[in-house]
Amino acid sequence: MPWAQWRGFRILVVLVLVFFFAPQSGSASRLTERIREQQQRVERHQRQLEQGRAALRLAKLREGDLSRQLAETNHAIGGVSARLDDLSAQVHVNQRRLAWNQVQLQAAQATLRRHNDAYRKRLVQIYEHGDTGYLSVLLGATSFSEFVERYHDLQLVVRTDQKAIAERKAAEKTVRAVQAQLEGTQLELEGLARQQEQARMQLQGLADERGQLVAVAAEKRQQVAQEVSQLEEISAADEANLEALIVERQQELAAERAAAERARRAGQPAPQGPATASSGYFQWPVSGPITSPFGWRIHPISGLRRFHEGIDIAASMGTTIAAAEAGRVIYAGWYDGYGNYISIDHGGGVSTGYGHCSRIFVAVGQDVARGQAIGAVGSTGNSTGPHLHFEVRINGKPIDPLTRLR
Repeated sequence: MPWAQWRGFRILVVLVLVFFFAPQSGSASRLTERIREQQQRVERHQRQLEQGRAALRLAKLREGDLSRQLAETNHAIGGVSARLDDLSAQVHVNQRRLAWNQVQLQAAQATLRRHNDAYRKRLVQIYEHGDTGYLSVLLGATSFSEFVERYHDLQLVVRTDQKAIAERKAAEKTVRAVQAQLEGTQLELEGLARQQEQARMQLQGLADERGQLVAVAAEKRQQVAQEVSQLEEISAADEANLEALIVERQQELAAERAAAERARRAGQPAPQGPATASSGYFQWPVSGPITSPFGWRIHPISGLRRFHEGIDIAASMGTTIAAAEAGRVIYAGWYDGYGNYISIDHGGGVSTGYGHCSRIFVAVGQDVARGQAIGAVGSTGNSTGPHLHFEVRINGKPIDPLTRLR
């Protein structure tokens, strides 16, 4: 149990003893009233502290949620930026292909122009002077076989010129088609790039907005944390003042007990105290396996390593809880993480505690016998399921209950 919780428990027990078992003189009544007022102040500040801690938890959750959304937005911006880089690379490659196709197109067009020019000149020459060139070549043959050979050669030249012109035209057509396709791809890539850039700008705007919200949430969390810290300081001071008053009252009680002892020796009746245990051992409050022993453990709810000041005994919901020994009930009600809690004083500084009850059958100040039904097993407070948390304390210090159970 943390120090603050242990101190609260000790104050609680002392208050019960003070208010229910101590005779009240005039000065004692005034001191008791001061203790009551201080206790109310402590409880009021504790409620404010719990509210502040709840607000702090919400502020942390809010900040964490906004930070997660900001991280998701930044991740999306990174993805869009990566796609933009990829599109830019594709545009660059496409532009180089366009440039190369333009060079090929220009070369094909130049070659075509040369062939067309030569072909046109040849047609002009034939039109103006007649086809004397070809005719002179043919007439220059010295034999019929040479004439036939020259005739076939001239046909081959003409067909070659025509084929070259056709091939150049086909090449020009192909280059133009590829260029048109690349230009279409270029326009498509540029359109996608514009869309991606627009999406990136929108995401960046969202990221800026969420970044501002995170900053506001962080400022709010720091403000609430500061308020909680101040409330913790006030609460600690209040508890210290309350403890000082209790110490003062304990001193008065010690003096009253001394006076009572003197009166007893003088033959006057002494006030009756709580029932004392007949032995140093206890019976099992319920039957069942031990699911969590006494000592250090990982808390099943908080996940932190904490000292377990009792044992957990598994039992069905509603199982009757028996008093481990005769004694007087000094607390019966809700107590923090214990849920519904019962504490029995057995005299000699020995007490037992019963936590997470679903029902309580006894009241503060009631004397109980060994084995008497005092409550029912439950799962109230910080509990993961029905069980009984059982404690044995000597002068407020917890010990392993297994050393005293028979």
